[in-house]
Amino acid sequence: MGATILVADDDRAIRMVLNQALARLGHDVRMTGNAATLWRWVADGDGDLVITDVIMPDENGLDLIPRIKRVRPDLRIIVMSAQSTLLTAVKATERGAFEYLPKPFDLRELVNVVERALNVPQSTSTAAPDEVEEQLPLIGRSPAMQEIYRAIARLMGTDLTVMITGESGTGKELVARALHDFGKRRSGPFVAINMAAIPRELIESELFGHEKGAFTGATARSMGRFEQAKGGTLFLDEIGDMPPEAQTRLLRVLQDGEYTSVGGRVPIRADVRIIAATHRDLSHLMRQGTFREDLFYRLNVAPMRLPPLHERTDDIPALVRHFASLAAREGLPAKRLDDAALERLRRYRWPGNVRELENLVRRLAALYPQEIIGADVVEAELAEATHAEMPTETTAGEGQGLAAAVERHIVDYFAAHRGALPASGLYDRVLREIERPLIVATLGATRGNQIRAAHLLGLNRNTLRKKIRELDIPVVRGLK
Repeated sequence: MGATILVADDDRAIRMVLNQALARLGHDVRMTGNAATLWRWVADGDGDLVITDVIMPDENGLDLIPRIKRVRPDLRIIVMSAQSTLLTAVKATERGAFEYLPKPFDLRELVNVVERALNVPQSTSTAAPDEVEEQLPLIGRSPAMQEIYRAIARLMGTDLTVMITGESGTGKELVARALHDFGKRRSGPFVAINMAAIPRELIESELFGHEKGAFTGATARSMGRFEQAKGGTLFLDEIGDMPPEAQTRLLRVLQDGEYTSVGGRVPIRADVRIIAATHRDLSHLMRQGTFREDLFYRLNVAPMRLPPLHERTDDIPALVRHFASLAAREGLPAKRLDDAALERLRRYRWPGNVRELENLVRRLAALYPQEIIGADVVEAELAEATHAEMPTETTAGEGQGLAAAVERHIVDYFAAHRGALPASGLYDRVLREIERPLIVATLGATRGNQIRAAHLLGLNRNTLRKKIRELDIPVVRGLK
């Protein structure tokens, strides 16, 4: 039999869409545009499930959730909101919502959430954590960031081990801190250690501590990071750089829940939540034999991938405003970027991700006198940054400069065709664009001598001739 679903949203179009979709599944849908009617239905004992918006004309939907939970603790609530920030997702989860969906939502996903809400057994625990201080540790409302917010909201009330992957500068430590600050261990310490920043021979001592006399120079007992993080969260950054010996000890902690200090004999109970992060490809390291496969699966219980900035360019204006505000609070002049400047930022490939953007905004605030920054200033800064990061013959092997140029060309192509990409054929098109100038340049260097050109290119002579015809490349007559 179908369920009775109570829908509260002040947007009539959304109510009608939900009504049609849920009615087709056999559910009885009751709709209202205000919180007062929803509360009356709930108080009267009506409904098997609630779907509510946050912003309604008479009351905030988030404020209604605790009241509903007091009178109907088993009634599940799905929250929708166009105010799609991490704080919205966290507040919805903290106040007892079953799930949070950002607007605009995917109808198929909402239907799946409804089915889960109606069929998944109730948890044995209904206790909600205390309210947290309102803050926004992460910025952005792009679909990619919505997935991160929802993952944080789901994981914050657990002690599951989390593996955060993503390029350098994407904000992995910010996510780890958010999981801690909004989680049930927030009253405990947040302790971070970067594996790449500590000499390999000292990592075990840093993690697990050491006893007096454990090694030369150990003149007193020292607490390790596991002990320092007791009752809280231990963030293991750049876990891919952990040496094999320390990997073995960490695996034992994850398996047995206890460890011994370096030089110690008495086991110490580990009372921490572990969050690991890396920008490296751990599957590649496992194939090389430098990272333990069993440790990976122990750490990768709840994986989270942070998107690089070029996958969330719609968040750039909000990030720029945020960083400009931070710079102003630190005493730098207040600045803002005009629309053309923001559009230029969207087209940049951001190899340094959010960290690079933050540094750029601070630099603009510090070095330029104008209050409104235009595209010409941004263009000059980005050109300088691109020049600085280009590999040279002394620092990179042959071909890296070409690879960087090709990557820039492809990224710029995607940026210029946002929303209107070709249906197919991009692979062949890019190969053609690279192949033709390569053959033309090689023929020029050999003064049209196809035999020498084929040798330089590593191609069969007949293959080169075929490509010359296919690519319509002019040749110098009289040379073979």
